[in-house]
Amino acid sequence: MHNHRIEFSRRGLKKFLKLSRVVVRAEFRTMITVCIGLSIYVFGVMEFTVPFRFPDSGVTGIAVLLRYSAGISLPVSIAAANVLLLVWAWRELSLRFVLWSIFSVAYTTLLMHFMDEIPFPHTDQRLLIALIGGAVKGYGSGLVIRAGASGGGLDIVTLYLRKKFGVEVGKYNFYINMVIIGASAFVVGVENAMLGLIGAYASSVSMDNAITEFDKRRLILVVTRDPAPIVEYISSDLMRGSTIIDAHGGYSGDFRPMVMCVLTRRQAVDLKRFLSEKHPGTFMIVTDASEVLGKGFKSWRR
Repeated sequence: MHNHRIEFSRRGLKKFLKLSRVVVRAEFRTMITVCIGLSIYVFGVMEFTVPFRFPDSGVTGIAVLLRYSAGISLPVSIAAANVLLLVWAWRELSLRFVLWSIFSVAYTTLLMHFMDEIPFPHTDQRLLIALIGGAVKGYGSGLVIRAGASGGGLDIVTLYLRKKFGVEVGKYNFYINMVIIGASAFVVGVENAMLGLIGAYASSVSMDNAITEFDKRRLILVVTRDPAPIVEYISSDLMRGSTIIDAHGGYSGDFRPMVMCVLTRRQAVDLKRFLSEKHPGTFMIVTDASEVLGKGFKSWRR
């Protein structure tokens, strides 16, 4: 019986180690992106926000105000404030998202402790500092969210809103944080609060760009009498799929097949050049597709 238990334990350990290796390989790129994004975000906080007594947004903004007013350690208050949000997220969001949020909070806390000693830029251009700081923090947060994780804090709330209602994360982050930054005027002064609002707006724009920029594609619609050579070019030269849609002219009623495809910006230019040289009589529509999910594009897992 004793030997049977040892053998069972060994099999369980091997199975666990094998599963762990699979998870690590699957999440390795996510870990790299999260670490880079959080490093950029923490750099923005510690070098462009705290030294100039600017207010910040979200849980970090509340922690910054506690540091200004009561001298409470920034990493400690951020870690404590995230506990309740992570408990709530455990019920509302996926296990993967919650585990990544816990990792992000721990990584942010440690990084803030080490970056507290790094010299910050000395300048009188406070508006410039607010804009750069906001853009840096927003870009870092956007990278984390794009990887399917979060930096903790109000990111958890806004990610829940995105999942539930499809809202733009940066926009609603800005609305929520207006209240926090507006209330900070009593601690940091009206001028610093106004600069904080400017930084928060720059952060929201930068965040949305970081989330969607890498996923943007060109949605192409080509109306033509002969779709075969166009489909062949898209398949063989651009290595992309396409869909032929049966369409009819609104005025003439004539049959007009329409080719639909999703391409990168470079591929859209190549297709435009091909049509102008080989099929100048076609009608082409190009528009932005902010997000594309499926094989060859963004994974559904996120």
